Amino acid sequence: MKNILKYVFFASVAITTISCDHYLDVKPIGKVIPETLTDYRAVLTKGYSAYQAHKSLSALRTDELFLNEDNDNSFYYRDIFIWKDTNPDKLTNVFPYAGLYNRIFYTNVIINEASKKLASSPEKDQLIGEAYALRALTYFDLINLFAKPYNAATAATDKGVPLALEIDLEQAYVPESVAVIYKQIHSDKEEAKKLLNLDTQTAGINYRFSKVALYAMESRIYLYQKEWAKAIEAADKAMTYNNALANLNTKAVLPNLYNGPESILALEDTFINLLKGASFVSPALTGVYDKTNDLRFALYFQASGSKFKFKKGGDINQKCTFRTAELYLTKAEASAQLSDLPTARATLLTFIKNRYTATGFNQLSTSIAAMTQTQLLDFIAQERQREFVIEGQRWFDLRRTTQKQIIHTFNCENYTLLENDPRYTLPFPQEARLNNPEL
Repeated sequence: MKNILKYVFFASVAITTISCDHYLDVKPIGKVIPETLTDYRAVLTKGYSAYQAHKSLSALRTDELFLNEDNDNSFYYRDIFIWKDTNPDKLTNVFPYAGLYNRIFYTNVIINEASKKLASSPEKDQLIGEAYALRALTYFDLINLFAKPYNAATAATDKGVPLALEIDLEQAYVPESVAVIYKQIHSDKEEAKKLLNLDTQTAGINYRFSKVALYAMESRIYLYQKEWAKAIEAADKAMTYNNALANLNTKAVLPNLYNGPESILALEDTFINLLKGASFVSPALTGVYDKTNDLRFALYFQASGSKFKFKKGGDINQKCTFRTAELYLTKAEASAQLSDLPTARATLLTFIKNRYTATGFNQLSTSIAAMTQTQLLDFIAQERQREFVIEGQRWFDLRRTTQKQIIHTFNCENYTLLENDPRYTLPFPQEARLNNPEL
């Protein structure tokens, strides 16, 4: 880990010095010293733009897609697709462990340095609040990739990831427990609450955190921790800023567009074009849609011979980290978990009215009214599967819920991820383990 951070530090110095004219001074000792609010905003923008492909790569491990064996790029993804995590081919794409810590490095510069150097102002508070929020989101992704899903009974002893809060190249980075990492995530989130002063961000710069984005993130965190009442409270707060849904009955437009009515935080390209071209939609996924009445089917997929290709994803206009649809489905799921079935049903119906034809909605309204708690939770889980295709949510949802068995086929050979398979948690990448024996 120490070597990774040294690389990140000096690489970032080199890159930003070359590409950003004057906003960074490189002192003789090799440290980057921003000075002004504009300088520090540029540093945080580097953190936001430190693109990571983990949401795309995680789709390979799910039941959303299968690889096109005839595509020349499939070998980059094959070993992820067949869950070959031990000694994968050297050409296999690697989950961005170091890259996520690179993002944390930029947030630490803002949190540790900008707070001391900049004069008080609303803009300074907003900047530092965004850095806390972005660091919380990054640790949330790290812990949900490289550690077991949150379990209150075992979180204190489950191995997590290293905690890097200072710019200290000599620190020993030993993994903390899952509980410690979640505690830090909540601490950063609460610091962000004190500082963020923009309710929303304008489309085009809505990759930046705002109050609505922070509450959307808080709702997701509590959902994963099974803190149902807190997940609802955060979702409700987020919806006071934006509760709009794209009505697919009136306009056939993708609901995950960065400039669409549902957009809350448009930070990530969750399905890269290279993978989009190398994959087909899995029959398991197409099979969960009512192809006649679910308006998403024609928006998300297109026929390709006897198979289906993804229309959704692989487009810069579809950057999406949080959107309002998630708030509705989180509230519905958490309400059902608390046995508040009237609220769960009402919230769910508000959502699906915007996704199905009138005929389909009327049929579902009758069905949902008769559902038991278990049936309702199952239906909500299926709605999440249908709604968030290729948005990086499926792998995390499988991890936190059923951890079901999945079978993938490649070159006529079947590979199985067993129910509750240990491979539902990624190992640290080999390079990271070589650089840090503590992992």
